[in-house]
Amino acid sequence: MAHASSVRKVGDTPLVRRLLIGIGLLLTGIFLVAPVALIFMQAFSAGFDTYRDNILHADTLHAIRLTVLVAVVVVPINVLFGICAAWLLTKYSFPGKKLLITLIELPFSISPVIAGVIYLFLYGDQGLLGPWLREHDMQIMFSLPAIFLVSLFVTCPFVARELIPLMQTQGSDEEEAAISLGAGGFITFLKVTLPNIRWALLYGTILCNARVMGEFGAVSVVSGSIRGETNTLPLQIELLYNDYNAVGAFAAASTLTLIAVLTLVLKTIFDRKRQA
Repeated sequence: MAHASSVRKVGDTPLVRRLLIGIGLLLTGIFLVAPVALIFMQAFSAGFDTYRDNILHADTLHAIRLTVLVAVVVVPINVLFGICAAWLLTKYSFPGKKLLITLIELPFSISPVIAGVIYLFLYGDQGLLGPWLREHDMQIMFSLPAIFLVSLFVTCPFVARELIPLMQTQGSDEEEAAISLGAGGFITFLKVTLPNIRWALLYGTILCNARVMGEFGAVSVVSGSIRGETNTLPLQIELLYNDYNAVGAFAAASTLTLIAVLTLVLKTIFDRKRQA
C-alpha cells in the first residue's frame, strides 16, 4: 500500500502535470492547429483579391449552394428519423428490437465509398433497378437525388445514437404520468420528452450537419463529379487541386474549415449544457 501511495505521489507532482500538459499542447499544435493555420495561409497566399475571386467563382459558389442544400434536406429528415427511432426503441418492447439497433448502427461500420457503390449497383444503369428507371425516364445516379440518398444513409445514425442512451437512462415514468393525467402523445412529447432531450438532440443535429457537409467518399461515387452541377464543396476542393489551382482549393477548403470550427464551438457549448 505504501508503494502504491508513493507512485501516486510521484505521478501527481507539478513537474509531471506540466510535462503532460506540455505534451498535449505540443501534439495539439502539430496535428490540429498547424494544419488549420496552413489552410488559411495557403488560401490567402496570393492576396485577398485572389482569395475572393476563387470563392466567388461560379463553380465554387454552386458547390457551396449545393452543399448547403443537401444539408437543409438531409439533416431535418435524419433528425425526424432519429427522434422516431429513439422513441420506438426506448419506450416500447417488441421482437427484433436488438436487430433494429444494429441496423441503425450499420452505416458506421460500412465505408462511405462502399455505400456509394451499393447505391450505384442498385440505381445505376446496369444496377438492379436500372432498367425499370430507364423505362420510366428516371435518373437517380449522377444527379441530386443520388447525393441526397447517400448522405441520408451515411449520416442517419448520428441523432439516434445521441438520443437512445439518454432516453434509456431517463426511462418513461414522466411520459406515463403525463398520459395518465390526460395528455395526448404529441403533447406529452412536446411538454415532457423534448425538454429532457433538447441538448442531446441539438448535439446530434450539429454532428449530422457537419458530416453531411464534409462527406466525400460516398458522394464522389454517386454524383459523377460533374463540374458546376453535382460537385459538392469537398468534391470541388479535389477538382481545383487536380487542376493545379492550389490557392483556389485552399480557399474552398477554408470555407469547410470555418464550418468545422463553428461546429466544434457549438459542440463544446452543448456539451457544457448537457453536463450542467
